[in-house]
This record gives sequence, C-alpha cells and structure tokens, in this order.
Amino acid sequence: MAITKSDVKVLGMWPSPFVMRARISLNLKSVDYEFLQETFGSKSQLLLQSNPVHKKVPVLIHGDKPICESLVIVEYIDEVWASGPSILPSDPYDRATARFWAAYVSEKWYPSLKGIGAAQEEEAKKAAVEQVEEGLALLEEAYEKSSKGKDFFGGDEIGYLDIAFGCFLGWLRVIEKLNGVKLLDQTKTPGLVNWADKFCAHSAVKDVMPETDKLAEIAKILAAKLRGAAAPPK
Repeated sequence: MAITKSDVKVLGMWPSPFVMRARISLNLKSVDYEFLQETFGSKSQLLLQSNPVHKKVPVLIHGDKPICESLVIVEYIDEVWASGPSILPSDPYDRATARFWAAYVSEKWYPSLKGIGAAQEEEAKKAAVEQVEEGLALLEEAYEKSSKGKDFFGGDEIGYLDIAFGCFLGWLRVIEKLNGVKLLDQTKTPGLVNWADKFCAHSAVKDVMPETDKLAEIAKILAAKLRGAAAPPK
C-alpha cells in the first residue's frame, strides 16, 4: 500500500536538534512527511495527546500511531522503511558501539555544550569548554574507529551516530559564535572538522540544518528567559 505524505507526520520545532534526528532519518529513507511546527512556549493538544508522558517533541505519527523519543524514532524509521540505506550498523558490536556513543552525546556531551551558554562566571565557562573539548577528543577517536577511513561514522553513508551527534552541529556553531570559542578545531579534531562539513552538506541534512544566525537569535531569547528566571525577586 502506498504511503502518502499525510500518513507520516513529525511534531516538532525547527531549532530542536532532537527533532532534526527524526527529519534527517526520514530524508535519508526518502519518506515524504508533514512537519507540524509546535508554537514556541506552548504545547498543542495533539502533542499532549501523542506524548502524554514527557509532553516533548519530537513525536513521529505514523498512520495514527505516535512514536516518542528521538533515538527511538530513528530506530523505528530504520526498521519500517527498510528499502532505503540502513541507519543502524548490521554488525551487533558496531550497533552496540553506535548506541553507546549516541547515549554519551545526548546525556553527557550536549549538557556540557549547553553549560557554556548558561555559565555566568568566567571560571564556570572555562570548565564547561574543557568538558566539551574532552568529549570532542573522545568522539574524534570514535570517529576514526567507526568510519574506517570513510566520510561518516556510518562509513560511506550517514548512520545512527552521525545523526545522533550531527544534529547538535548547529548549536555548536552558535555557542562558538556567541562565546568567542573554537570547539571544532582543525589541529585538535581534524577528523570531526571534515566530517562536520560533509555531514552538513549531505542532501538529507542541508535543508533541515538551521542557519547559525537564525539559531543565534533563538539562543539569545532563551538566555534572556533563563536570566529572568534566575533573577532574585524585587
């Protein structure tokens, strides 16, 4: 049975790196989908119904079935649309390794990256930058092992870890721009620098990767809200 565009929907917001994971995966599999933008600062009834546990984007709606959590969505897309390129590695060890690093990026590395933007004191910012750089050094090693000399973590084609990590490149550039730091550096992480260029230029990625300046405006709004929440009451 033919799948129409209305059969596949993504609930999300364009600045979200987690939403990007779902969109890149669908693009890789050449699946047409409808992108339903959530309004910044509010949650639609459809989102609350589709993800009553976390009430967060992204949500993939396939037919009338909602699938939640970005990496769960990526795996679902890979299994359902088997005709396109495989996203998860076929080898069990490679698959386990990709899942390990994807969890590391989401749970450890990305919070450190956000920590740079949230840091009020210079010392705190310096510590957060060091954490991010240590993580990038580890990911540089992981890239060398996983890519086996090819362009991507997944080899010749974008794979699971490329999507899990690459979705944060827009925010990494924003952090670099707004904080006057260079995180992806040709001398320290040459593999990742070249990988990032190829990833962002890929046909499945380039139309969903946000422009740095546009994303920087969102970052400024978020930072102002955080400062407002942290300010002592008058």
